Amino acid sequence: MQLQNTPYFSVGLTGGIGCGKSTVADLFAARGASIVDTDQIAHSLTAPNGAAMPALVAEFGPGYADARGALDRTKMRNLVFSDAAAKAKLEAILHPRIRQATLEAAAAATGSYVIFAVPLLVESGGWVERVNRVLVIDCLESLQVSRVMARNGLSEEQVKAIMATQATRAMRLAAADDVIDNNGDLAALAPQIAQLHDLYLAFSKRMAGIGPQRL
Repeated sequence: MQLQNTPYFSVGLTGGIGCGKSTVADLFAARGASIVDTDQIAHSLTAPNGAAMPALVAEFGPGYADARGALDRTKMRNLVFSDAAAKAKLEAILHPRIRQATLEAAAAATGSYVIFAVPLLVESGGWVERVNRVLVIDCLESLQVSRVMARNGLSEEQVKAIMATQATRAMRLAAADDVIDNNGDLAALAPQIAQLHDLYLAFSKRMAGIGPQRL
């Protein structure tokens, strides 16, 4: 997937679980950006009658589909956390389909620029080179834990186990071109997003004149 060769300005948005990626993406969308959310794409692929479900059932068995015919996420999560081979098989099924759907969504985008919301952007490898800028949503790890516990009803241990599978806060910040501090409330996000939106609009106009590149 070679997003750098496309005519639009692109941003890769990422952050650890509970950092507020969806909230930030929605705020950029309200300003006219097109959002391509790889998590949403993955969910659609594994929903009832999703395009990836036949291959997943064939590989892992019908027990990994719920009563609606969607992927049993809890059961699959428990499996891949404890079995690296199963994780590799899951990724081999999902990742090519996610890449194709991502390219199709980006090609159909009509916004002033495209934001790719990629939870595992740093971990997955290659995304940093595929986009023009990397935007990291950052917050304290203790805040990540409390937010996810409140949102998902998970225990502190469960949240920390998920965080342990993700890039560290330091690794994400090292990959960032831009950072949004989400340690506060929505009011604290607004000026940061407004400033970056103006920057991305300027980059988008510049790129239209000089062609794709890292900005």
